[in-house]
This record gives sequence, C-alpha cells and structure tokens, in this order.
Amino acid sequence: MGGVSFRRHAALVTLTALLLAGCSDAPRRPDPAPSASTAPPGPTPSAAPADDPASRAAALVATLADEDLVGQVLMPYAYGSSATRVSPGSAAGNRALAGVDTPAEMIARYRLGGLILVGFSADDPTQGNQETTNVDSPAQVRELTTGLREAAAKLPTGAAPFLVGTDQEYGVVTRITDGVTTLPSALAAGAAGDPALTEAAWRAAGAELAAMGINLDFAPVADVLATRSAVIGSRSFGADPKRVSPQVGAAVRGLQSAGVAATLKHFPGHGHSADDSHEELPALTQSRAALEAGAWPSFKAGIDAGTLAVMSAHLDVRSVDPGTPATFSRKLLTDVLRGQLGFQGVVITDGMNMAPAKRWSPGEAAVRALNAGNDLILMTPNVGQAYDGLLAALRDGSLPRARLVDAATRVLTMKFRLAGPAAPPMSTLNDPAHRKAADALAAAAVTVLRGSCGTAGVRGPVTVTSSGGRDRTRALLTDALTAAGVRVVPRGGTVVHLVGYGDGAGDLRADAAVTVAMDTPYVLSAAKSPTLLATYSSSPASMTALAKVLAGKARPGGRSPVTVPGLPASTCDS
Repeated sequence: MGGVSFRRHAALVTLTALLLAGCSDAPRRPDPAPSASTAPPGPTPSAAPADDPASRAAALVATLADEDLVGQVLMPYAYGSSATRVSPGSAAGNRALAGVDTPAEMIARYRLGGLILVGFSADDPTQGNQETTNVDSPAQVRELTTGLREAAAKLPTGAAPFLVGTDQEYGVVTRITDGVTTLPSALAAGAAGDPALTEAAWRAAGAELAAMGINLDFAPVADVLATRSAVIGSRSFGADPKRVSPQVGAAVRGLQSAGVAATLKHFPGHGHSADDSHEELPALTQSRAALEAGAWPSFKAGIDAGTLAVMSAHLDVRSVDPGTPATFSRKLLTDVLRGQLGFQGVVITDGMNMAPAKRWSPGEAAVRALNAGNDLILMTPNVGQAYDGLLAALRDGSLPRARLVDAATRVLTMKFRLAGPAAPPMSTLNDPAHRKAADALAAAAVTVLRGSCGTAGVRGPVTVTSSGGRDRTRALLTDALTAAGVRVVPRGGTVVHLVGYGDGAGDLRADAAVTVAMDTPYVLSAAKSPTLLATYSSSPASMTALAKVLAGKARPGGRSPVTVPGLPASTCDS
C-alpha cells in the first residue's frame, strides 16, 4: 500500500466542519444502536467516489453526531478473549474501565473507532502497562476480532472497517507468539542489512496478522538506538540512521502490501533516551540539529514509504518544547511531524495509561492530546471519562470542532484505505513460504564478533547452556543442532552459552567455548569465550540459523548494527 492521499483533504475537512457546526444534542451516553435521526443532515457515504478513501471519509463524517466523532478517535483496550463472552473477572475489569461487561458492549456504548489487543510475557519490557491479554491463540484472536467487527458494523460508522491493532514487533515485544511465523527482531534485520529480506519477512507477517483479523500493527520501531536504552534495545534496527532508515521503509512496505497499516514509533525518537517512558518522562537533551540528523531520518523514511500511522511518544524534547511530553506538543506533532516531515496520516498516542500521560485526568489528557495533533487516543485508563471529557470540551469550545472533524476524517480515511478483499484464510499462518522468509532474514543476521569466520563451527559433542532459565530456547537450539548433525549432550561437551534480554556480565560463563547474544550484543564485551556470536533474537528461525553456523554449514555474514566496546562489527566481512 502507498501513502495516504490527502490532496483534497483540507477542502473536505473545511466542508464537513461547516456541515457539522452547531450539532448535536444527543445524550451523553448513547444507546448501543443510535438512531440515524440523531445525526445531522449531509451527504451519504455512497455519494462519494468508491475509489477515494478521503472523499468517502469526509462524506461519512458529515453524517455523524458528536458522539460518533468522539468515539472514532478513541482506541482503548478491553478485558476478555471474546467479544461477547468473558469471565467474571474480565467483566469486572471492563466495568471499572468503561462501565460495561464485554468488549462488544464497549464498542456499542462509546461508538469506538478501534480496539488494541494486549498481552504480555515475562521478557516483554512493556509489560508494566499491559493489564490484560486478548491473545491466547491465533484461533481465539480470529474469533475475537470477528466479534469486534460484528459489533462495530451496527454503528453509524459501520461502512468503514473497524480498527483492530496490536504490538506485533517481533523480538521481545510480540503479542502473538504461538502458531504464527515469528520473525527475528528488528536489530537482527539491521544486522542482516538487506532491506529486500526485511520487506519479504514483514510481508509474510502482515499476511498472517490479516488472517487473524488484525489490520493495524503498532510497528515498526523507527527509533535509532543512540543510547543503550533497555526499553528499546533490540526493538530498534540499529544505531546508524543511514542503515536504520531503509530497514524502516522496508518493514512499512511489507506490512502494508498485505493490507495491514504500519505505525512508526516512537516519535520523536525514544532511542535517544535510555529512560523508560512507562514510568517517567524521559528527556531528550540533544540539540534540534542532532535530532534532525540522528533521530528523524528514519521516521522520514517510513513516511516516504507510505506509513499510514505514526505513534507519538511521552518524551520531553528540551530543544523543541521543553517540559511538554511530545504526545501533548503542537510544536512536535503539528509543526515538526506534519510540517517539517510532511506526514499526513493518522497520529496515534502512545499508551495514555503510562505515567507521563496520567498527570492529567483521562478526559483532560485526551483533549490535550487531540489539540496537540494526535488523531487516535490509545489505551486511555478510563474510557468513560475520556469520552465525556472530549464531548464536554467539544461543547465548551476548548476542543475546536474543526480539530475533531480533522482527526475523525483522518482515522476514517485510513480505515477506508484498509478496506479490501476478505482476510486470508487461517491456513496462511506458518505458511512454508513465510517461514522461508523469516529463515532467510535470520540467517543473514548471524554475526561473528570474535573468532574466525571459517572456524566459527564447533566439533561435537556440544552442551547448550543459558542464563535466565531459557528452557524453550535451549530446546530450540538443541533440536536445530541435532537436525544439523551435531550431537548434543547434557554435560561434558563443548559449551555453547546463550544470553538474552536482561542478561548482564554476571550471566556469562567463563568456560564457554562460544557465547551467543540473543538480544543486544553489548554483554559480549565482557565475555571471555574465544568465539562470540550474535543472533539478536531467540526466535525459532534465529536458533535454526545459529545451529547451521555452529555446525559449519552456513557462513555468518551479519554485522552488528550497534557498537560493542572492544569488538568489531564483524570478523567475517563479506
């Protein structure tokens, strides 16, 4: 998919703003199926050209009541693995969040534009703000997304596809892990250095997301890893904006060619701070010139590749708008992102349940975010309060109607751009061609940082060890080594030691012949092993690629996309 076409957008927004002036007097809490009579008069969606998403969106916006407009700019989460059948605990959580029992009731009551599916794992650095899981299995996800769309189809905005998003970055932030093709991390793709491989892998990933009913991925991470940020880490494609930029563009093209909207994150560049915006407000202390040269080129590359969305971050950019989180900064979102970088698509907030956004009430935070230039409010901690706050601000003028109309039009334009053929069948999941694309990317990523490229292999028997109780990863490598003809023994063999996310120098083994970094490779600077390898990922594809290198059946050609003190980017340059 290409970039959003907005050539006629400004005129259409002005027209719809005039059409909508002065309405509506509908109740603050609409019925689940509001009557069309509550909407102001205006053109019907069918009057717009079918092949022009912006025109269709503007025409639909002109028919909507205030409550519909507000609902379209909200994208909360909901508890439960089904749209209509939830456990008592999930029902209680939904009542606290939104005053309803089920996700379907939440959509109906607040006329929502979309929902984000959330979940967490022990290795996920964003787990602190993920309070529920909707992603137990691919079949369950498909059943859930079908139910969500059935609920949304009854709304006045039902002609536009409902947005279902999730954080499927691959690597440490991967919501759906079983039964799907799992790509290696972004940092692994950066090590491979081949945008064509990245695009093919992300095209496969997009097809599988579409098969499960997900049409918006909060990926790729466009942050350049300028610091040793633990919260970004291997989620980034690397430390060099010139190498990161083509990778970001490739991931965008791959996802969107499969009908799934990409979201660049976290603008204006979370990799330029080592702090965690889930818990505090990180400061970017670099000069504006440094950010323009180091942080923003990768976002520009994603914009030029046609990304449909960009996520704003809770970051204090001291050189542009000191003291104001970027999520709430017109200078950054309107002046820089839209004006300087030319982005015309949907701007989505980072989670509004994160600490920097919770300094205000949910309603006030939503209003501030929208006025700054965001179009979608993500993961508000209280749906009812955010909804009521936006309505109240619209009616007292603190939220200009033109800004709300513009935001809703952008959201609906993206939805209409996503309208297309039916979702691929579930048989698409784990398709051999998809696994081949993931395998190719993982194989190209394996890097030797110490040792000779020609002698990176080990002579059996081999004992595989790891820190952090990574039994599953050890089993993956053991199976892959066995398949490659290497004998693996429980103890007494040549030690291959795996280190992953969160591991430090204390997790290394002095007796390991080979130490392998499966996340950021910084820990290798303290390793004593004669051979040091990096896969940047513990995915099945990465463990298969590693096994082939250890067996001497593949040549490792990756280059570290970050600087590891005391070590070269590779000892086996092509």
